[in-house]
Amino acid sequence: MLDLDLSEQIRALRSTFADIRAVVDVDRLTAEISRLSELAEAPDLWDDTANAQKVTSELSHRQAELTTINSIEARLDDLEVLIELANEAGDEDSAKEAEAELLSITAILGELEVQTLLNGEYDSYPAVITIRSGAGGVDAADFAEMLLRMYLRWAEKHNYKVNVLDTSYAEEAGIKSATFEVDAPYAFGTLSVEAGTHRLVRMSPFNSAGKRQTSFAAVEVVPLMPESVAIEIPENDIRVDVFRSSGPGGQSVNTTDSAVRITHIPTGLVVSCQNEKSQIQNRAAAMRVLTSRLLLLQREEENAKKKELAGNITASWGDQMRSYVLAPYQMVKDLRSEYEVNNPSNVFDGDLDGFIAAGIRWRKSAVTSCTAQGR
Repeated sequence: MLDLDLSEQIRALRSTFADIRAVVDVDRLTAEISRLSELAEAPDLWDDTANAQKVTSELSHRQAELTTINSIEARLDDLEVLIELANEAGDEDSAKEAEAELLSITAILGELEVQTLLNGEYDSYPAVITIRSGAGGVDAADFAEMLLRMYLRWAEKHNYKVNVLDTSYAEEAGIKSATFEVDAPYAFGTLSVEAGTHRLVRMSPFNSAGKRQTSFAAVEVVPLMPESVAIEIPENDIRVDVFRSSGPGGQSVNTTDSAVRITHIPTGLVVSCQNEKSQIQNRAAAMRVLTSRLLLLQREEENAKKKELAGNITASWGDQMRSYVLAPYQMVKDLRSEYEVNNPSNVFDGDLDGFIAAGIRWRKSAVTSCTAQGR
């Protein structure tokens, strides 16, 4: 007979789960699913394709969230039964299965707990991410492409829908910049902690002398606003340029002036889109991104005024938020949360959940600390 006792750990998980259920508000979530289901069943739903896609996507997200919540309670109950059976039968295989299940549930609750911290005004929206190469020449352009692949792999691991809007390739290797959307529940709130300057240190593959090279890339994250939240942008405030798409091959590439670049004259913001074959589609996508950036800029200006009135509160993220070191040692370290791992290859392959969770918790603690100091 075994003596496997995980009661204390299960008690802690149930306590965490109760807090998560309270924050998520299952009754409200169920009512929202019911409302969206009625909209999805409307016979004229697909008369407006854009709205239909929005409704079905939102419904799918909410249903997945509720399914996860409901399954955890059942898994905790089953885990207690499994432990009891393992102890009575002296079954070591069942004991190992119970311990593995405990780790799995702990990981899922950890992700949900982080999501409950995402209560910002735009946190639930999809995200638009722009990566730009910085100082470091060819290495920086290559680093920017490594970051693009890293985020796309992360999204792929989570089965999130991604749409690459624009890619500007560098002459020798890598990219000058890239912009893409991530359509997932709380995509902006989750990925907003990735915004900032990223630094890479490695033995340069582009340097014949094999010297160590430091290069930089900037990551910008903005919420993709729904059309109902869009602000009016006067035609006189924008300049629209069309040009031929660039990049490696593909139908319609370098054959028509379908790519669109929009410049917002008052702010100098520039948005490009060349992913779609139609100039009209590219313009619509670029305008959505421009609107999102203008709304975020507006919010940042309002927050700056509030900080000025509240006094000097030091909650700066800093210019450099993460270092990726490949030589002379192997390490990726977030300079805000102090979270680090010693396997950069896994990180570049999309293993970012630990960094994102640590960043969200760091941001929450930093805001709480600043609020306390400002009182």
